Amino acid sequence: MLKRIVIGVLITIVVIVGGLAVIVGTQPEELEVSRTTSVKARPDVVFDQINDFHNWDKWSPWAKLDPNMKTTYSGPPAGVGSSYSWTGNDEVGEGKMTVIESRPSEQVKIDLDFIKPFAAKNLTEFSLKPDGDTTQVTWVMTGKKNFATKAFCLVMDMDKMVGGDFEKGLAQMKTVVESAAQ
Repeated sequence: MLKRIVIGVLITIVVIVGGLAVIVGTQPEELEVSRTTSVKARPDVVFDQINDFHNWDKWSPWAKLDPNMKTTYSGPPAGVGSSYSWTGNDEVGEGKMTVIESRPSEQVKIDLDFIKPFAAKNLTEFSLKPDGDTTQVTWVMTGKKNFATKAFCLVMDMDKMVGGDFEKGLAQMKTVVESAAQ
């Protein structure tokens, strides 16, 4: 009798684990988070905030999470080839960003490599569009989800989590740019 119960429990566990693996495996492979705001400034002024990593501490939503975070800049001071590496606490982790495309007043594309707390490679893109006396700023992050990321996304809403940080960052950028313009 005990043997049947143990076998029944094991079969149930295998079925549950197998079912979860199927559910995780069928999740979308693409990750995309996008947020947009309007900044009352010319596109070139907004572009300067994004294209130069030295400016990011003024508006990045992660810059204030770890006052002891170690940052390193390499390559040219701004634009294609410029890089920003960080190592910090559990909230900011460790990673590196490198500008791979820079079109003045229009767009900045950045390779984003996370090392800790989890390894991931994403593309981050800032697009700027003039709209009267304002600039529409769109911040997008895209990437591929591996099995672990798909499983994580079943319990955590990445769009809400990362999107909330994008909203904070864009709001802080808006404040920095608009304050400087006055």
